[in-house]
Amino acid sequence: MEEHLLRETAWIGDAVLALWARSWILDQKHIKADTRSDVFISMTSNRFLSAFGEPTSVEAKIGEVYQKDGLEAAFGWMDETLLPVFKKQTLNASKGKLGAKRERSLVRRMKNKK
Repeated sequence: MEEHLLRETAWIGDAVLALWARSWILDQKHIKADTRSDVFISMTSNRFLSAFGEPTSVEAKIGEVYQKDGLEAAFGWMDETLLPVFKKQTLNASKGKLGAKRERSLVRRMKNKK
């Protein structure tokens, strides 16, 4: 795909990605209103998209699916492709945070025993 077409398709894909992410976030009742923007940024960031390839190309793929097959198909592609990785990364990040808390707690207990 030519560079200008890639960028135009990615621009559309970016909008579809944003709509999908916001819709998914609103469906998750456990995500508090004050953390929604953080989750949104995590789901749509170039850092996250780079797990699937060059971010502009990933957005272009979303735009291409949308233009060819419609919004439902694009949402389906993201549900199948992006969402499992997002959930896994989120789970791993929360384990890391819990691990760090446990580690600090253990260090405190060890210091108190001295």
